[in-house]
Amino acid sequence: MATEALDPTDRLLAERACERLIVEFVHKLDLGDPGDVADLFADVGFWEWAEGDRRIQGREALRSYFAGRPADRLSRRICTNILVTVTSEATATATTYFTTYRVDGHTSGFVPPRAPTQVGHYEDTFCKVEGRWLLGSRSLYLAFAGPTERLEAAADD
Repeated sequence: MATEALDPTDRLLAERACERLIVEFVHKLDLGDPGDVADLFADVGFWEWAEGDRRIQGREALRSYFAGRPADRLSRRICTNILVTVTSEATATATTYFTTYRVDGHTSGFVPPRAPTQVGHYEDTFCKVEGRWLLGSRSLYLAFAGPTERLEAAADD
């Protein structure tokens, strides 16, 4: 089916559902239970760093991977330029720019400003399964990156 044949309202609803998944992903990592991002993926979905050999596939593997984040990690991700392209009634792709601020060793309070840890973009695929949009894949591409600082070391600046 050509995407031009999709009803404009259906296309808009699909785009919005995919945008919501993008935002929910970072919300769960930063403010929720990181392991819950697995629920946003299809059963055989995967997350990967495009460079290197880090690829996590399947809901339980994703849950274990993301739940393994350090408990004292404070992070905030800013996502912009979200461009969703609906490719059929049940598939879509997206590109999203992101900036990540992150420190380890956080116990409470605010952290003085510092440079972002990462700046890059995600490339996502989506699939509609039993009426629900899910991530089929998320690939992370970094343009700028540095190590995650420990808060104690950063306080000496």
